[in-house]
Order: sequence, then C-alpha cells, then structure tokens
Amino acid sequence: MAGSAHGHTPAAWTGVIISFIGFCIAGVFMVAANQAGFWAGMGVVLLGGIVGGAMKVAGLGMPKASAAVTAAREAATLQARS
Repeated sequence: MAGSAHGHTPAAWTGVIISFIGFCIAGVFMVAANQAGFWAGMGVVLLGGIVGGAMKVAGLGMPKASAAVTAAREAATLQARS
C-alpha cells in the first residue's frame, strides 16, 4: 500500500477526519446514555463518507489505475515472487 500512496488524498483525509469526529460524538453520548446524541454522531459518521465520496468525484481522490499500469504491477509482483 505504501508504494501506491493509498489514501493520501484530500478526499480520504477529510472523510476520515469527519468520521472520526462522528465516532467521538457517538462515543460520548453512548456513555451518557443519550440515544439522540448517539444517533446524531452516527449521522456525522455517514456525513464523512458522503463528503469523502463527493470530494473523490470532484477530482480530489486517487485516480484509478489504467489497464496498462495494473498489468505492469501484476507482472512485477509475479516476477518478484519467482
């Protein structure tokens, strides 16, 4: 994964940060036994996924590898295992 820079994009970081904040909110309200607050936190988690996905569609995510790059990567992996 490190070689492909997996997840090192503004879309990924933003989605994860928003989701992490949502988990923190949900955790606090779970301990406080407040169902409405817990579900609000889970809504923030969902919002993080939506925002990250929208940013990826807007071009701030990782571009998909072409067929040639995928084939070259698989060939290199097979050669390294031999």
